[in-house]
Amino acid sequence: MKYYEDIQIGDKVLTPGKTLTDAMVTVMVSLAGYTEPFFHDEEFARQTPFKGRIMPGLLVVLVAGGLAEHTGYWDGATIGLMGVENIKFPAPARPGDTIRVEMEIINKKETSKPGQGLVWDRKTCRNQRGEVVAVADFIHLAKRRPQA
Repeated sequence: MKYYEDIQIGDKVLTPGKTLTDAMVTVMVSLAGYTEPFFHDEEFARQTPFKGRIMPGLLVVLVAGGLAEHTGYWDGATIGLMGVENIKFPAPARPGDTIRVEMEIINKKETSKPGQGLVWDRKTCRNQRGEVVAVADFIHLAKRRPQA
């Protein structure tokens, strides 16, 4: 079990990789109702500045969150996700790319409630070529260590 007090600014974790698939695009586009053809029409997408199909950026951020959970870093620590800030997509992710995430704890703050604290982490997603395809700061509500 990990608590707010165990989490240190500067902690870094590297996740395993995950390949982004056509099926992921299909599900995300269907669930969200995206209509942009560069997500699902290869012929159209080749004519865009992307030169081919791309993944929805928010899907990459969603996968990044899941990959971070697979590391076990947050096991037992979080009460919930409070927000995601400063999202950027410096380069497109594409179907078939394999992403890995470097997560770094960048800030923490006590709250007025004695059993809780806020923790910010930055997730930087890179594809198999080392290109940064997404960066986002996640805000977690974390459990504080019980007082004896």
